[in-house]
Amino acid sequence: MFGRREAVPFAFVADADRFRSNVTPPPRERLSVSEVVGRTLVGLTVVAGLVGSLLFGIPSMQSGAAEGHRQQSEASDSR
Repeated sequence: MFGRREAVPFAFVADADRFRSNVTPPPRERLSVSEVVGRTLVGLTVVAGLVGSLLFGIPSMQSGAAEGHRQQSEASDSR
């Protein structure tokens, strides 16, 4: 049948990387102003959420108590 053996079962799959089409795809449509504004707002919302989570999360992750704020149990007062 064929003179060569390939690991790929179909010859067209093996030749797909060498295939060049003479048909050009249509040009991309330009985004409208509302689409650009919408994508910008979504991006800003995501960035603001990440920044907000950092601002609220970092103080809660710090170890140790604040200098002026120490907890003391009432049981130790009666000793």
